[in-house]
Amino acid sequence: MILPPPDSLERLTHADLIGVVRDLIGEVTRMRAETEKLDGALTKLRVEHQAVKDELARLKHLPPRPPIKPSGMDKSTQAEEREAGDKKSGRSLRRRGCQLDKLKIGATIVVKANPPAGSRNKGFEDIVVQDLSLKPQVTRYRRERWETPDGKTIIAALDPGLVGGYGPNLHRLVLTLHFSGQVTCERIVTLLNDMGVVISKRQVVRLLTAKLETFRAEDEAVLKAGLCGAYVTVDDTGARHAGKNGYTTQIGSSNFTTFRTGPSKSRLAFLSRLRGGASLYVINDAALAYMGERNLPQIVIGKFKEHKARIFSSVGDWDRHVQALGLNAMNVTPDPVLIATEGALWGAIHHQGLLSDTVIVSDDAGQFRVGAHALCWIHAERLVHKLVPASDTQRNAVEIAKRMIWWFYRALKQYKLAPSVEQAQLLCERFDRIFKRASTGYTMLDRLLRLLFRNKEGLLRVLERPEIPLNTNASENDIRAFVTKRKISGGTVSDMGRDARVIMLGLYKTCMKLKLSFHEFIGARLGIPGPKIPPLASLIRPAPA
Repeated sequence: MILPPPDSLERLTHADLIGVVRDLIGEVTRMRAETEKLDGALTKLRVEHQAVKDELARLKHLPPRPPIKPSGMDKSTQAEEREAGDKKSGRSLRRRGCQLDKLKIGATIVVKANPPAGSRNKGFEDIVVQDLSLKPQVTRYRRERWETPDGKTIIAALDPGLVGGYGPNLHRLVLTLHFSGQVTCERIVTLLNDMGVVISKRQVVRLLTAKLETFRAEDEAVLKAGLCGAYVTVDDTGARHAGKNGYTTQIGSSNFTTFRTGPSKSRLAFLSRLRGGASLYVINDAALAYMGERNLPQIVIGKFKEHKARIFSSVGDWDRHVQALGLNAMNVTPDPVLIATEGALWGAIHHQGLLSDTVIVSDDAGQFRVGAHALCWIHAERLVHKLVPASDTQRNAVEIAKRMIWWFYRALKQYKLAPSVEQAQLLCERFDRIFKRASTGYTMLDRLLRLLFRNKEGLLRVLERPEIPLNTNASENDIRAFVTKRKISGGTVSDMGRDARVIMLGLYKTCMKLKLSFHEFIGARLGIPGPKIPPLASLIRPAPA
């Protein structure tokens, strides 16, 4: 409405002034409501405009816009343990220990000076210099040949460390450069040729996949040892193999890492990777319980119970068993073949003693929700961080929710240091107050909080298992090495190349976590004289005394 301008406010009566003020208040309220509507429409238009810009950039093959800035929840909730005077202007004042004690002096050279007459000798001033000498060494092996009385030819055997005319030291250098240094095959060829080694790209590729079975066995042993620990964190990323899109799954903890690549990232594929390299399908109590939890009809579960065959050593044997039970002919929901196969895989995992008391920590992806499951708090808070509020009321609601989640996350960190039953009960009640609120004034935030409340069991798994982590940051850090390798070297072509990549990268990350030299580890497995590296599985899960 438009108010008629009075001749003079002094001439208005008290009642008229009250009426004018009320009209102004009503006008301001109406304009505020209109402004909120316009803000919402503007925010929606901005999102649509950005989507159009992104699509235009994709069609023009322009680089995509940078990802959203991380929330910083984990760093902001770190306990303040900094001592007074420990840091100044971001620089550490603590002295680093001497590193020269780790070196072995190979030679001592006395450098003579030319002092003038009358000078006095004051001893020596030492300086330790490190250098590296890389030069090719070519050896001719003359293998004796003998002919036996029956006409057979015997040729003297070569050193098992030799691979296609190349020695173990060169083999180790190629493996270290490619997997630890992320150097492409083309650059390895250029480097070796410049050093005087005659080698081609095909021969370098052969060295990357040579003696792979030795490393494969150790990688499978590492996975089995890790699946018997207190927890594992999991994640996955895209992978390109043989010209087709696939997925790589990371499984790891604080002392091991393994990678597995395949065409699918379904729960069926994840369970098959949790078998630790075995090809078993087992029908036991764990398998039958899994089928029941996935709502498989009792008539189908009864067929498995009544049949005498319980252990199947290959996928062919399992498929024939499923077909014999008539599951392929059943057209019901859920798919009985799929659920039964998942259950048999879960039974095989328990049959081998894996994941008996292990918690799987994930980002809430559906394929990872098996067994004792915990959720990542960083991914949960990220959902709130990604909200786009359209008004001051909504922005204030989001900020309050983020502060309360950060506050609760800090309390969980403190609980892990000193767990107790009383503190766990208080944290459960505090969780309900944060995520079970009636309304925040922001509909999207209310829905998100209700979603997080439904995930209470997974988010609060740490209260009963304080040894597990609160996030999957370790998995994301591990899988970053695979992503870097994918960006540098592209996809794989052969199955041997795919297996070599996932096996060697997993062993490399495991050596890093165990504080071992990957260079020395490869040398020990190739038979090169040097430090003895025990089986990595024994370091992950020491043998019982």
